[in-house]
Amino acid sequence: MFATKTSRRAFGLGTLAALAAPCIARAASAEPIRIGWMQALTGPSSAAGIGFHNGSTYAVNKHNAAGGRPIELIVRDTQGDPTKAVNAAQELIARSRVVAILGPGNSGESLATTPIIARAGVPHMHGGTLDALIDPVKFPNAFRSGASNTEWSQASTHYVTDILKARKVAVFGDNTGYGMAAVQSSVADLEQHGCTIAVQSLVDPNQVDVSADMQRARQAGATAILAWTASTGLLARLLNTRDQLNWDLPVTGHPTLGSGEVGRLLARPQNWEKVYPISFRNCSFDAAGKLPPRQEEFMRSLPSSIDMSTSLMWLVSWGYDAVNLIASAVAKAGADDHASIIAALNTTTNYPGIMGTYSFSPTNHNGFPAEEVVMVQANSFRNGSFMLAPGY
Repeated sequence: MFATKTSRRAFGLGTLAALAAPCIARAASAEPIRIGWMQALTGPSSAAGIGFHNGSTYAVNKHNAAGGRPIELIVRDTQGDPTKAVNAAQELIARSRVVAILGPGNSGESLATTPIIARAGVPHMHGGTLDALIDPVKFPNAFRSGASNTEWSQASTHYVTDILKARKVAVFGDNTGYGMAAVQSSVADLEQHGCTIAVQSLVDPNQVDVSADMQRARQAGATAILAWTASTGLLARLLNTRDQLNWDLPVTGHPTLGSGEVGRLLARPQNWEKVYPISFRNCSFDAAGKLPPRQEEFMRSLPSSIDMSTSLMWLVSWGYDAVNLIASAVAKAGADDHASIIAALNTTTNYPGIMGTYSFSPTNHNGFPAEEVVMVQANSFRNGSFMLAPGY
């Protein structure tokens, strides 16, 4: 055997390279985790987007204050417009070169952006509830950390039929992609439970007068209303019109029914009576007015700049959890490449978030547990959360 001779120069260069490698790794790890964030921060759908944004920015600030590798949130306001959302997604992918994209929170925007983000292979965590938006085969990079439309529909149908005992229901939605799909899903669930659909109606969220729509529902004999829209103005008009008609029937459906913005738009505080929006068990308080311990601590820790008198706890929690889920996946992957982060998300099990406990797998990208979807009392609103609706 012959020994290989190494020159001093070669040894010196090799040693320098070896010493430099950890430095290069440390420099790379010091680079911020660049996360794209698309939400409707202005426009008619902005109430939810602002809540999401408050939670995401709080998560980033808290993470960065703790030290370690910082997070940089690249924010794009979609204004609730699918075209603007598409432009934002393309810019985040091509120019900002983010490690992941969060949002949009609106299903209509998500319908437009999810295929684009999938083609780029960027890890994607969105808040769109439509079932078609989560398909591990078609969109292997897309994950949902909130509840699905099916989970919302099943929870509301259970409440309307099994607890309220309504047998004839009017279903309203806005005329967006989300509204159309949500109404169809809700109608199918109600009919499977033996309900008659009094009226099935899609309404422009900017429509000023909804009296004719409500009159049709009343004349058809509706004994409950299910409303599927994130438009605070439209929801408030439905509730105000119910009062003007002196029509005493329950209104259930979209979580935004309980938002502070809807409350401010009501003609009378009493118009929030018998209103039961979707919410989540971890973000609901008990008869003693207590949230679960971890959620109580989270609410105490929120900065005063986040006004919970006009926002919903679950919105803030979703934004907070979404950022932390991505940061956790990046840490678990030990790399910034998209495939490694997706693989890390696919093995996330029982992640202890604020809104819920999340689990994903290669065949299931719906991370939120269905049993945690509940109905609450809109007029019990306090500091962003609600009491469980009667009957639970």
